Amino acid sequence: MGTISWQDFEQVDLRVGTIVTAEEFVEARCPAYILHVDFGGDIGVLKSSAQITDLYQSEDLVGQQVIGVVNLPSKQIGPIQSQCLITGFSQADGSVVLIQPERLIANGLKLV
Repeated sequence: MGTISWQDFEQVDLRVGTIVTAEEFVEARCPAYILHVDFGGDIGVLKSSAQITDLYQSEDLVGQQVIGVVNLPSKQIGPIQSQCLITGFSQADGSVVLIQPERLIANGLKLV
């Protein structure tokens, strides 16, 4: 993997948000949830498709804070427009562990 510049990294807008709803994405090819994440007043609530069903139950996700990329273009995933990318680490077995702040912080704060 090549080296990127600081300017390249600064263009990625990583923000903290709170999951307000998580529902099964029944039309998805691979098991996934449709998440609605509140990124605070300046950004608002954005929708994302997340393939995180191996380790997370939808009812347990509501209220959890996550880190999302909020400045990617929307992406059509089946019948929904995914408006942000929720970040996580893919493990050897294919399961994804969400990236989360270690304590509660204000929605919309930017990773610096």
